[in-house]
Amino acid sequence: MGNILVTGGAGYVGSAVTELLASAGYAPIVLDRFSQGRRGAMEESIPMIEIDLNDTARLRRVFAQHPIDAVVHLAALAIVSESVAQPLRYFKENVGGLIHLLEAMQEANVRKIVFSSTAAVYGTPEQTPLTEISPTLPINPYGWTKLIGEQILSEVQKAYGLAYVSLRYFNAAGATERCGEVHNPETHLIPRVLDVAAGRRPQVEIFGTDYATPDGTCIRDYIHIEDLAEAHLLALESGADCSGVYNLGSGRGYSVREVVTCAEKITGRRIPCVEVPRRSGDPPVLVAGYERISAELGWRPHRGLEEIIASAWAWLERHPKGYAQ
Repeated sequence: MGNILVTGGAGYVGSAVTELLASAGYAPIVLDRFSQGRRGAMEESIPMIEIDLNDTARLRRVFAQHPIDAVVHLAALAIVSESVAQPLRYFKENVGGLIHLLEAMQEANVRKIVFSSTAAVYGTPEQTPLTEISPTLPINPYGWTKLIGEQILSEVQKAYGLAYVSLRYFNAAGATERCGEVHNPETHLIPRVLDVAAGRRPQVEIFGTDYATPDGTCIRDYIHIEDLAEAHLLALESGADCSGVYNLGSGRGYSVREVVTCAEKITGRRIPCVEVPRRSGDPPVLVAGYERISAELGWRPHRGLEEIIASAWAWLERHPKGYAQ
């Protein structure tokens, strides 16, 4: 397995995955429409093709022109609140894009895919930590697009023998030496907190302080982007008998206030907060059990919250203007 097509490969997760694939001796080919992806996140030697997955004719030409051994599918819209406001757009882009990609793969006889999924498939869980057999009932369209994607992959696997691994992310964060987190708009907690520490924002908004958690704020399981990338490499190298879904998390949750406190410790700066109403579609607690991927693929997280925030802060200090410099 040598040539790996990475859709959304210039995005936050995609750039870290592509960086690791290249360092491991693979030949990544990046597809991205650059709505969120950054060309500066990529080594110049890595081929990049600007394309929308809904452009089926061009997508098929990519597979015809490049020998592809496997696909890592990361391209998707991924803002929960936006999905609530624009559900049709999310289903068209996330579900439609996956279908078009699978059709092109089938035509080119590409038999392996690693799929970027999400903890949002679990909705509002009754118990944590969550396992892969926990009930799945998304409470927002984004989560539904990913759960539907997983079902499509399962049916395609049964019908055509496609090998697939779906990785359910639990809040990717942090930075590699080269790649950091830059979104527009920025909705993720840790980069918003660090923007305040850097003087780029006046305060952090805490969306809801009346959840049934110890300090009233949402609890999330954070995973370092390098740990996440390593899971994709293991998934690519797994056999067809490992097809299925795997959680990617640390097994430990942190509240919004705990993240802010940790960031103040790492940066040595005060981070003002303001309490605002809840966001639509946010469950109170999402924490992962990762025993399945540990047992079957040999993966486990190596980096905790302090290392996540420290790496993100170090990258931000080196790149105060993001990839613009």
